[in-house]
Amino acid sequence: MTYVVTEACIKCKYTDCVDVCPVDCFREGPNFLVIDPDECIDCTLCVPECPVEAIYAEDDVPEDQRDFIALNAELAKIWKPIIEKKDPPADADEWAKVKDKRNLLER
Repeated sequence: MTYVVTEACIKCKYTDCVDVCPVDCFREGPNFLVIDPDECIDCTLCVPECPVEAIYAEDDVPEDQRDFIALNAELAKIWKPIIEKKDPPADADEWAKVKDKRNLLER
């Protein structure tokens, strides 16, 4: 099993999760992070670090977010690793409470 970043991360892109990952499995896109399922060791350390609760165990991903399992795997192959915490976008707090952000995902 792997962990999956879901829709809540879009346009927030807090990187607290990156700091605690022992295997550097996070990948960074323009406004979203993903987890490389081939690198993730299921340690659970990233889950409590996400301030928008965007990270789930693969088996626990909500039904309406299940397409993010394949999306994480797809984008992890093309996005570069992120291994250090960065400042979030200036408007991240505003986006944190917004629902239905799928259409805003930048590849």
